[in-house]
Amino acid sequence: MNIIIVGCGKVGYTLVEQLSNEEHNIVVVDKNPDKVRYIADDLDTMGVVGNGVSYKTLQEAGIATADLVIAVTGSDEENLLCCVIAKKTSNCQTIARVRNPIYNEEIDFLKEEFGLSMIINPELTAAGEIAKIFQFPSAIRVDTFARGHVELLHCKLTKESPLVGLKLMQLSQKLKVNVLVCEVLRGEDVIIPNGNFIFQEGDIIAIASNRSNARDFFKKAGIMKNPVKNAILAGGGKISYYLAKILMLSGIRVTIIEKDPARCDFLSDELPDATIILGDATDQSLLSEEDFDSAHGFACLTGLDEENILLALHVNANTKAKTVTKVNRISFQNVIDNLDIGSIIYPRVTTAERIVKYVRSASAAQHDNNVETLYKLANGKAEALEFNITDKSGITDIPLQQLNIRPNTLIGSIYRNGHVIFPGGQDMIKVGDTVMVVLSGYRLSDIEDILEDRVV
Repeated sequence: MNIIIVGCGKVGYTLVEQLSNEEHNIVVVDKNPDKVRYIADDLDTMGVVGNGVSYKTLQEAGIATADLVIAVTGSDEENLLCCVIAKKTSNCQTIARVRNPIYNEEIDFLKEEFGLSMIINPELTAAGEIAKIFQFPSAIRVDTFARGHVELLHCKLTKESPLVGLKLMQLSQKLKVNVLVCEVLRGEDVIIPNGNFIFQEGDIIAIASNRSNARDFFKKAGIMKNPVKNAILAGGGKISYYLAKILMLSGIRVTIIEKDPARCDFLSDELPDATIILGDATDQSLLSEEDFDSAHGFACLTGLDEENILLALHVNANTKAKTVTKVNRISFQNVIDNLDIGSIIYPRVTTAERIVKYVRSASAAQHDNNVETLYKLANGKAEALEFNITDKSGITDIPLQQLNIRPNTLIGSIYRNGHVIFPGGQDMIKVGDTVMVVLSGYRLSDIEDILEDRVV
């Protein structure tokens, strides 16, 4: 696809990085020549210096032949206007980043009236990811499929876990659990395990399961955490605002600590059922006064990565709370992932994932089985994708064990007529199914590409 990305900030950079790996033709646009030069040089892409709402600038960027325009500048209004101009001047699809909460209730109206293909709100997306973790605190990450009927839950094995030293083929018999282990991250290695795989201390495993079976697994695996009934949110920004609304709807009591008096006033007015504390969340005496050691959940959501990381280390050292840490910069991701700071949320990565999923599906629109959901796993080394099967093909109505499936590929679940199947060799994919696939080492746009004989 020919893609124009307007805005060369953190999200813009991450988008170029991920979409370039998928062999799209990308042109970046920004008013700041230094930002354009940095991305163009670092990621080997074309760059245009100019205002994305200028027709002349879009012409220079190649709007006449563009398939998609993605507007991710710091201004919601510029993003929307850029998409409107792009839509009026070409037949391209458009995606706008819109962050202001006042637009949140008008998303459907904006999409329809402006002809947008997608509106993405990074803070709302991140808040949704954190809420899923608080609602299932035994996991360090929760990815959902089949409209919430199937979940891919990630957890880390400690030396006390009964899984350590166990072969995968022994898991069901020894623990009497009904889950499917889809992927293991061991150090830098990503493994799609077979029956002879042996679990080790420190492995981060991903299981496909429904909620009740997952609880049973975590309990028997020795990594069950108590439900989160109250949560402290450090920092009162947009993510905390959205997160508080989601958590309170699910019955979780919320306390927000924010050091800006004006922001505290806003939060108090907009979130009357939450407790708003004026103060610095990194102040240990303040945390003690607010009984932070009795919190079930703690989200580190200040504007500084360093504050969030240090705060999470302090909370984990002194409480049993489920911690979530927001990190904006991903330069030292491998180092950060090894720190004891609980679950880590990278808002720009989650935003890019949503857009990449859309692009992956749109670029394969000629197929009947397009990408419905996509998650990047193991720092991008693996993927979990969901497909809706709408027509007969080379993968339907054939027992899975008879399919010549590529290495490092696993059918994680099949959702059919309201029922979840964690498939064995005799199960088949049928028209109307929703299928989740976990893979590493290659990209997938059409589910038939899991077959060896489709590789060219």
